[in-house]
Order: sequence, then C-alpha cells, then structure tokens
Amino acid sequence: MSFIPGHPVTAVVQRIEIHKLRDGDNLILGFSIGGGIDQDPGQNPFSEDKTDKGIYVTRVSKGGPAEVAGLRMGDKIMQVNGWDMTMVTHDQARKKLTKKNEDVVRLLVTRKSLETVVRQSMMQH
Repeated sequence: MSFIPGHPVTAVVQRIEIHKLRDGDNLILGFSIGGGIDQDPGQNPFSEDKTDKGIYVTRVSKGGPAEVAGLRMGDKIMQVNGWDMTMVTHDQARKKLTKKNEDVVRLLVTRKSLETVVRQSMMQH
C-alpha cells in the first residue's frame, strides 16, 4: 500500500469470506489479530514503516476456517462485514470479528504480494 501525506491511499484488496466453526457456544474463526490505534505500531512486524496502526492477521490456524477461506498471516484487514477497520482499537476489531450472531465474516484485506502482482502486470502493459 502506498501512502503519501495529502494524497488518497491506494491499496489492492481481496475479499475473503470465513464461515465460523461452531464449537458448543463458541464460534471459531481460526486466526488472531494484532494492531489497532491504541497499540504501539513499532511492535507490529507487518508494518513496513512502523507507523501503521492497522489491524493485521498475526496467526492463522492450520486447517481452520480462516486458512480454508484463504486468509494469510500478514494480511491487513480493511473491512469486516462492511465496517471500516482502518481506525479502530484492538478491542473494537476483536468485537467486530467475534459477534455471536454472525456465522459468516466477510473481510476486505490487502497483502503485500497482491500489490506486487498488480504492479508487475501494470508495468508489462
């Protein structure tokens, strides 16, 4: 994702739909997140310039719903079920993802490899 102060942010995004796994009263997504506007972005291993306070996928459970859906460690979550996730606290993000009445989570994510592929294809034309 490229960011220049005063200019629009551009990002290549992918839609991912995760069907939560029901385990008794729990709904399992199969991934963990890090980041948020209330966290230290310097501690985020996926933030390139160490100032990005976005929500990132920090772990994906092998064989879990998130892995099956195509989510990858390092993906930046831009939206959850239509809700903007670019300026939320860690707890707000967790609550949006773990709503008990939602069996499906629709994510809009961006990842470095997506951006690289698009940039390479644009250079070929």
